[in-house]
Amino acid sequence: MDFSKQISELREQRKHFQSLLEKPETMQDTGLLRKYSKELSSLDRVLAVVDAYEIFFKQFSEAKKMAEEETDIELKAFAEIEYLELKVREEDERKKLMVALLPAEPEDEKDVIVEIRAGAGGDEAGLFAGELFRAYSKYAETVGWQVQVMGTSYNSVGGFKEIIFSISGDRVYSKMKFESGVHRVQRVPATEAGGRVHTSTITVAVLPEIEEVDFDLKMEDLKIDVYRASGPGGQGVNTTDSAVRVTHLPTGTVVTCQDGRSQIKNRERAISVLRSRMYQVEKERREQELGSKRKGQIGTGDRSEKIRTYNFPQDRITDHRVQITVHNLPGIMEGDLGRLFTPLIEAVQMQLLEEMVSGD
Repeated sequence: MDFSKQISELREQRKHFQSLLEKPETMQDTGLLRKYSKELSSLDRVLAVVDAYEIFFKQFSEAKKMAEEETDIELKAFAEIEYLELKVREEDERKKLMVALLPAEPEDEKDVIVEIRAGAGGDEAGLFAGELFRAYSKYAETVGWQVQVMGTSYNSVGGFKEIIFSISGDRVYSKMKFESGVHRVQRVPATEAGGRVHTSTITVAVLPEIEEVDFDLKMEDLKIDVYRASGPGGQGVNTTDSAVRVTHLPTGTVVTCQDGRSQIKNRERAISVLRSRMYQVEKERREQELGSKRKGQIGTGDRSEKIRTYNFPQDRITDHRVQITVHNLPGIMEGDLGRLFTPLIEAVQMQLLEEMVSGD
């Protein structure tokens, strides 16, 4: 499989985005600056793998040629040893290149907005929603991502009916996109006197955070209301009308934000969530029209899909999409989510590699 044309196109794209970044109008527009910088960073990441493979392939080719053509016995023996050592690595190095060149979702470089909602199971579901939010926050801390709460709704025992938050950092969507779906928890609640295992569910939606330059949300389609914010149990958290409710009139979609004390900040956050939701709706509509294969792939983002079961009595988590089970559930809930993310990413890569090879 010859990748020279694809690699040449990537190098041209890099030149293009580098030139866009250097334009004065880009430097004055923070949205464009952020967008082009992420595009350039993504290309640099891929081209670094390409450069590494080209260095390896040059060494491999030279060692092979020397092993075949060298007449000096000692030099020939040395070349043969080097060639055999590089030959062992050849398949892995080529696979790294192929993975790097796989088509990525355009949103993979983006930050995300995550919405966690309690489902079946009453108060226990709300408590687990809070624990999963904490696990995501802990993981974000370990990889240098930033978490910001955008909206919350509490139940009577301090859990969440709903929590909406953003995560920003390096390639957040590329990993977090696999979290969309139904998460099921099985454990004995603290309030269960009989020691019976209780099953509850929460839903997670992960949306790429969409900039204005990526999706035009018409302001005339929005109705914006302000009201007084309240905290857990209904107590007032401030004495000003800082909470904001934004309604998208064409679809009736409503987003509220009241966690910040600034009405302006709450308005910006609510509109940001709404823009991401509307972008996702439009994206799914286009994919249906094009007959996308996305439904058959891992990480479809379907909120009705049961993706994972957290069984506390047996100390195990099962991911139903890739049929893997991992243990040390307390460690996972303390943020060791890489053990869940990695198999999913690898499974998607294998699917795409198979499609690439079969289409060659």
